[in-house]
Amino acid sequence: MRALVVRHEHITEPGAVGARLTERGYDLTVLTVVPEARHHTPDVRFDFPDAGEWDLIVSLGAPWSVYDEGAIGTWIGGELALLRKAHHLGVPVLGACFGAQALTTALGGSVEASPRPEIGWVEVETDDPALVGPGPWFQWHFDSCLLPPGAVEVARNAVCAQAFRVGRSLGVQFHPEITTAMVSGWLAHGGAEQCVRQGVDPEELLDRSRALEPVARAGARRLVDGFLDRVAG
Repeated sequence: MRALVVRHEHITEPGAVGARLTERGYDLTVLTVVPEARHHTPDVRFDFPDAGEWDLIVSLGAPWSVYDEGAIGTWIGGELALLRKAHHLGVPVLGACFGAQALTTALGGSVEASPRPEIGWVEVETDDPALVGPGPWFQWHFDSCLLPPGAVEVARNAVCAQAFRVGRSLGVQFHPEITTAMVSGWLAHGGAEQCVRQGVDPEELLDRSRALEPVARAGARRLVDGFLDRVAG
């Protein structure tokens, strides 16, 4: 089975999600949209493959907004077309954070600035704990999803929808793929300054992420299994 992983920038990895997909028999192809040299100028040209070539698609997070074409340029249109066609073909999509927002937009929903940012480890209220557990889940976002037609909200908190199902796809606002190395990389590429502006201590965030990495890994395994067995399947 072939899984396409859309990695929008050089820091974020498939992480714990990719590890579980591999254990479940998927051969992962990871495509990086914005190379390291263009991290601060992400308006690159990128051609996405055809959705019909894959058994599953994963769209990961990104430090940008789906709606900010002035920053990210035209490649977002190609990703939205990929996810839209995947939905029509019945190819399952797992979208995390930016990936969930892209899935929302592709299927007729929208994305807007959140009432407040969320950075750190957050528990959620879930209607289906066997699919999306209560957490804590790692969050780092400034935007939130207004769900597309036909989507079913699965989890939420006081800030926004945290998970939704649509067709054979699942979008989550948090980062199930997270590892301590990713948190460290985000902090080193402007994230530490964002944390300080939001009243979050970067070192405490990194220490808590390191302590919770086994919890996060177990949560990712359960989420991927639920997604494959109960949504994609």
